[in-house]
Amino acid sequence: QVQLIESGGGLVQPGASLRLTCAASGRTSGRYVMGWFRQAPGKEREFVAAISWDGGKANYADSMKGRFTISKDNAKNTAYLQVNSLNPEDTAVYYCAQEGDAGTWAYWGQGTQVTVSS
Repeated sequence: QVQLIESGGGLVQPGASLRLTCAASGRTSGRYVMGWFRQAPGKEREFVAAISWDGGKANYADSMKGRFTISKDNAKNTAYLQVNSLNPEDTAVYYCAQEGDAGTWAYWGQGTQVTVSS
């Protein structure tokens, strides 16, 4: 079993920054593609970013480029999402996910809430 635990969310004002953390345990070993998704109230879950097992290649949704940065530390079995210049439209539950051997998003965390409001 692979378990992913997100943390780092919270209530922030517009323009603030957060670093979200995804701690992984089980058969991940930092050798699989990791990703971040988010789901706003009343909206479908959407892709945010993904990163290769060695951290050498990152992919972002077009709307996330510039303000969002994904990274990972294989030694710590941890992935991160740096989010800058947050606005109220970024309010959502942010989920960490790990790709399985079949190339699908096989494992998911419970999510961490990010709320942007004055």
